[in-house]
Amino acid sequence: MDLGFLRPLYERPGPFASVYLDASRDTEDGAAALELRWRALRERLGAPPETVEALDRAIREHSPGVGRYGLAVFAAGGEVLLLDHLPAPPRKDVAAYGPLPHAMPLVAQRGEEIAWLRVLTDRLGADITGISVGGLRRAETVRGHESHPIRKVKPGGWAQARFQREAETTWQRNAGDVAAATTAVADRLAPEVLVLAGDVRARQMLLTRLPKRWQDRAVQTDAGSRASGAAPDALDDVTTQVVAEVADRHTRDAIDRYGAQEGAGRGLGAVVRALQREQVAVLLIVDDPSSTDELWVGPEPNQLAMDPDELRGMGVGEPVRVRADAALLRAATRTGAGLLLRGPPAGGLGPRVGAGPGDPAPATAG
Repeated sequence: MDLGFLRPLYERPGPFASVYLDASRDTEDGAAALELRWRALRERLGAPPETVEALDRAIREHSPGVGRYGLAVFAAGGEVLLLDHLPAPPRKDVAAYGPLPHAMPLVAQRGEEIAWLRVLTDRLGADITGISVGGLRRAETVRGHESHPIRKVKPGGWAQARFQREAETTWQRNAGDVAAATTAVADRLAPEVLVLAGDVRARQMLLTRLPKRWQDRAVQTDAGSRASGAAPDALDDVTTQVVAEVADRHTRDAIDRYGAQEGAGRGLGAVVRALQREQVAVLLIVDDPSSTDELWVGPEPNQLAMDPDELRGMGVGEPVRVRADAALLRAATRTGAGLLLRGPPAGGLGPRVGAGPGDPAPATAG
């Protein structure tokens, strides 16, 4: 996971207010329910009035999402630093005020960004939607140049074969138009997965016309239809599942690489030392909300330690104790390290931390 989206949180000093809340407005009383939830969080936040007021404006004036969703909002010094829409309500509403942003729930819920492209096609054209790593969204409708004949009618007599050949030619030409548009969008978004949905014959013709680099990433599904009034839920579910499978494969591959790495250190201390030296390429964090691990930090991202005296030896006058995950995320973000996230191991905690320069450096987090 590229942590660049967190950089605005660390470009100014704290302390920081961090708010997570269910912002869903999918019921008649949704707006009123949001107001009550925010009021309860605001009363226990403990931040200065100007910071609370900035959060209040951001939450009240945010662009509403569709269906059930959440908000993650961070502020400091009377200024909102980041507002992010969550794809679903948070595990629980949170109001925190401390030396570093409480960014781990945002990272955990956001997950790894996987670029994807979806083509819902029929024999007249297609609806193309997708998103790149970094959030570039693209949506367009393709209408094939040919609209007649579109059906293989059976009039009988000597002309029947000609009508059917002409319909087949129409489909082929329209599939070529859709393939050209799909290729152009795919080359721009660089998706890791291409979902082909809709009419069976239309998507098969489309697949054969795509460049091999996109054929190899294509997944076909019977879900979805361009017919008027067709519900998108089934196709949305398939798309979500396919993208999640790609993200899970990335995590498994990275963990396998780490397991095969020679000389990888284990333990939170090893991770801290590697981050101090800015020698971590990828940080592997166990998403364990129950974790109580803490670290000591200074004002710079690589100033983190297990013991405050170590920081004093580095010239930090007043070390501050914070959540370990908050310190690790700041250090990884500011030093350019990537992140891999996994859940707690089944059957117990198991080995919780580890580090390896230049390759995934696992560490505990909550």
